[in-house]
Amino acid sequence: MKRILVFFITLSIILPTMAQQNIYEIPVKDNKGNATTLAQYKGKVLLIVNTATACGFTPQYDDLEALYAQYRAQGFEVLDFPCNQFGGQAPGTDEEIEQFCTLRFHTEFPRFQKIEVNGENESPLFTFLKAQQGFGGFDPNHKLGPVLDQMMRKADPDYDKKSDIKWNFTKFLIDRNGNVVKRFEPTAEKEEMAPEIEKLLK
Repeated sequence: MKRILVFFITLSIILPTMAQQNIYEIPVKDNKGNATTLAQYKGKVLLIVNTATACGFTPQYDDLEALYAQYRAQGFEVLDFPCNQFGGQAPGTDEEIEQFCTLRFHTEFPRFQKIEVNGENESPLFTFLKAQQGFGGFDPNHKLGPVLDQMMRKADPDYDKKSDIKWNFTKFLIDRNGNVVKRFEPTAEKEEMAPEIEKLLK
């Protein structure tokens, strides 16, 4: 009887955890504040990005839109989650961010409500993403790579051993089955991401 009881107690702990591992069921909010999930993107290849409108990496909106335009018809989506946690570089409202991105960079990919990606109030989506793919390292050949590394290491000598999001424009690549297959740090350029996206679209 005790064994049966232990089994059901263990099961009651494991099952909710397993349910949370489904990326399509994690709650998020669209940029109008409406509760939703990523269920509508089942079967597609996704690139999930935390963005900012006043960052040294903000011009990557052009690259993200170019990737979206190139691969959208094949089942590819870019999902934009603005975040103001890094240098206060996404200070606007959701409406202001939407206007900035569509008018300045002519983006057409979906944008969600501004979120936090680290800490006590972090989005469950990014908790999931970080658990699946840890920090991959900044590109030392990118002009901002050594700058970010020095800044991070000064604050925490072991920063590179932790999976938290380091800066704006960290990107997670998701396959058609909802698996998080790769993490691109902010220093990753379009040319690095395109071949990986193409592999998953085949």
